[in-house]
Amino acid sequence: MLTAQQNERVTRVGPGTPCGNLMRRYWQPAALSEELAGKRPVVPVRLLGEDLVLFRDDKGRLGLLDRHCPHRGADLAYGRREHGGLRCVFHGWLFDVKGQCLQTPAEPEDSKLAARVKHKAYPAIERNGVVFAYLGDGEPPALPDLDCFVAPDAYTFAFKGLWDCNWLQALEVGIDPSHASFLHRYFDDESEEEKYGRQFRDNSADSDIPMTKVLREFDRPRIDVVPADFGFRMVTQRTISPVQTHVRVTNLVFPHIVNLPLSQDMVLTQFHVPVDDTTCYWYSMFTSFGQPVDKAAMRAQRVTVVEPPLYKSKVGRHNDYGFDPHEQEHETFTGMGHDINVHDQFAVESQGAIHDRTREHLGQADRAIATYRRMLLDAIDKAERGETLPMVLDAPGARGITGPATIDGVAPADNLDHYWEGAYRKRRDAAPWADSAAA
Repeated sequence: MLTAQQNERVTRVGPGTPCGNLMRRYWQPAALSEELAGKRPVVPVRLLGEDLVLFRDDKGRLGLLDRHCPHRGADLAYGRREHGGLRCVFHGWLFDVKGQCLQTPAEPEDSKLAARVKHKAYPAIERNGVVFAYLGDGEPPALPDLDCFVAPDAYTFAFKGLWDCNWLQALEVGIDPSHASFLHRYFDDESEEEKYGRQFRDNSADSDIPMTKVLREFDRPRIDVVPADFGFRMVTQRTISPVQTHVRVTNLVFPHIVNLPLSQDMVLTQFHVPVDDTTCYWYSMFTSFGQPVDKAAMRAQRVTVVEPPLYKSKVGRHNDYGFDPHEQEHETFTGMGHDINVHDQFAVESQGAIHDRTREHLGQADRAIATYRRMLLDAIDKAERGETLPMVLDAPGARGITGPATIDGVAPADNLDHYWEGAYRKRRDAAPWADSAAA
């Protein structure tokens, strides 16, 4: 467990807080590209406790500005996109994507005021359906060569959802390999219905055993946490027989990315992004190693449970997460439907807005969570001392962070050390986009 002081230190993310200062040293997902796809590509953004406005100017450039005009504080989210920037509708002041004031129309024609006004602005970039923002000082780091970034757009899909809880408990459910044996347990393995969101429906690699069956019947896994240059790897083993072991490899990419296999051909890379202290977004980037993804179908399935423009779940505390006692008895362990995001949402929101970690009793199954908390506290300390931080990368360093390897398969019990690495390389080398990514 953590002390109350430590819990505050790792959960508070506003400007000037220890964890907030650390998080500002990394690129943060700020919006989906689809949010800027309409005729008026201007959207309000709340990120790390700051209120901002994101827009695409008439030349296609991204701008991310403080939401309140520096003149007299009007809301720029209602601004007009014109003449190379965003114009405040209160007095007509115009700002470009870097925050430079271009015009102050009410001032005399010879006024130099505009040249002297620089509004707060942050860098923004776009990768495979997600707009990322850098809220820190100095030059932004390079993004690593994760599969979700190097795969072509046609093989990726991005979406997000809003949860009413602190970012850390959202991330911690993703580095908890044992919870899937219960929280995501289904009783109807033979169903042929295929739905996005019904994780573990595919068979484990090199077997005809459904993932859900393995997780349900072998609920005391061995979890090894292995340090890696990107953070750490979780190697979860379930002994099926004297000669076979189910092995599931997932990853924590510092500071807040969870990487895991959804099926034999699909990998999920999920960011857990602080909106403020008590709300967060998950951003999911799906990477296909097989066929191009059907973005329209995947989005259509998502919006049945997550509703734009806030991307808030249609089920939650307000309707008891869709809980159905009959379903709990016959279909799912939770009785909350088949979508794993709803299961996870219940688990983390029910802990409270900010989970009180002084009351916990952690076990061996929680070793990844304990490891991450130590890593996070250490990084916060390093940030305060001005030392080098993990995963704050230059361009050569970013090229060295690839993958990371992830797999769900059934391995020979005497060859675990080499099985998962080989299985991942085989899958990635066979991906239609592998040659272009290597280049």
